[in-house]
Parts: sequence; C-alpha cells; structure tokens
Amino acid sequence: MSAPGESEDRRGGSTSAVTASPPAPAKWKSLLSLDNRYVPPAFITCILLAGHLSFGILESLEKTLLAIGIAILAELALGRIFHRKWPNLASAYITGISVGILIRSPALWPFALCSAISITSKYVLRVKGRHLWNPSNFGICAMLFLAGDTVASLSIQWGNYLWPMLVIWALGSIIIWRLRRFHITAVYVVSFVAFALLRSFLTGSPWQAEIAPITGPMYQLFIFFMITDPRTTVRSRTGQCIVAFAVASVEMVLRMYQNVYAPYYALFMVGPAALMIEMWRDSRHARAAKTTMAPR
Repeated sequence: MSAPGESEDRRGGSTSAVTASPPAPAKWKSLLSLDNRYVPPAFITCILLAGHLSFGILESLEKTLLAIGIAILAELALGRIFHRKWPNLASAYITGISVGILIRSPALWPFALCSAISITSKYVLRVKGRHLWNPSNFGICAMLFLAGDTVASLSIQWGNYLWPMLVIWALGSIIIWRLRRFHITAVYVVSFVAFALLRSFLTGSPWQAEIAPITGPMYQLFIFFMITDPRTTVRSRTGQCIVAFAVASVEMVLRMYQNVYAPYYALFMVGPAALMIEMWRDSRHARAAKTTMAPR
C-alpha cells in the first residue's frame, strides 16, 4: 500500500513520490481559515493600525520597524544556531510589533534591545525543552526593571471613542474562540472587572477609573497574545483558567500598591511558576507509572 502523497509505478515496480497540489479552493480555504498561523500577525497589525490611526499610540514608525526588524533577525540567527533550520517568523513579528507598541522611550536602543532580549529568552531560558516566559512579556519586564529611567510602557486608553476597542475585541474574541483559548481571556477579563470593583470599594476610587485600563491597547495585546500564548501556558483547560485567575489576583495586589505595570509583572511571576508546577507533576506521574510497570 502506498503512503499518502505517493503513487505506485505499476510498470516499473517502484514507487515515486508525487507532490499532490491541492485544488485552488482548498488553498484559499486554508489561507482564509481562522486556524491559519498567519491570522494572529494580521490581527496584531489591526490593533496597531486601529490604535495609531485613531490615537497615535506609536511614538514613531521608525522605532516600531526597528523593533520588528531586530526581532526577525534575532529569530533567524538563533533558530539557525540552535535548531539548524530557518524558523517561521510569525512569532518574531508578533513579538516585534508588541515591543514597538508597548515600549516608550526617547531613544532607539531600548526598542532594539527589548526585541533582542525577548527573542533570546525563547532559546536560552528553557526547562525540559520549553521556554517559560512569553517573549514580549519577558523583554518588556526586563527593560522596565533594568532601564526604568529610560523606558516606560504604553498605558493610555482608547479615549471616549469605543469603536476601535469594540472592533478589536470582536475580532480578537472570534479568533481566540476558534483557537480554543477564549476561556483564558474570558476568565481573566471577568476576574479583572471583579477585582476592579473590589479595589474601588476598598480605596474609594471611582469604579470607572479602576476598570478603564482594560480598554487600552496595552490590554488588547495582553489578553489576546500574552496570557494565551500556547507555548507558555499549561495544557489543561482547568489549569489555564486557574492561571488566568491567579494572574488577575496578583495584578490586583500590585495595583493596590500603585504599580502601573501590574499585568506584566503578574504574568511574569505566575506563568513560569505554573509551568514549573506542571512539569513537576508530569515528572512525578512518569516516575509513578514507571514504578508501577516495573517487573516485580
């Protein structure tokens, strides 16, 4: 029996590989599918365009292009060095454009350095073949901690115009739902709103002011890309929901201490800890299964 993609030459008694080209409709269907790996880069580009054209969220196009370019170059170089192959660049593009949107600095070097740190963390900070931090989350936290006098992060809201936020949320929700990760975003958003109301009660500040941050472009990237990153989230659906709630809980505590970068730091602490716990449980179960199957 011949394998898929191969046809048997009856006359010569040998097989030859034949690459079957899918019909044109199938190609278009694959390209337009929401499961296509290029949909997230297209979506993050929509966030950039909507935010910049409406409110000018970018400091400059040059800085954003620099961040994207360094991220792509670092991905190409490190992918070739560590894996001996050219990597897919969709992840690097998302990282670069996230850095370009979220970093604020009068200098150019923080954009380049943040992208380089973000991509490098994927290849260097690994445990059992997995990187522990979302790349852009790690890079931004590193820059805010190490170069806080020079670097800040975007924290503006969408202003009084709700249509950019509604469009982004509608598109993002559909994409994340199709990718079967909507529950992560939903749990985090519900938890954030609940904790915002609790903060309002405890501090006496207007509830609108406590909820307002989630309407900003920073949170669009955070809830649709950072906390849903498949490579840095635990496997089980229940575990993902618990981690999303834990991130919102830690963020609540940090916000009580007036930390404006609370979501970044909360994910930085909770995400890797959850992955390490999952790895520890996997190792314990593997040892237990090996002990059970060992001959007596």
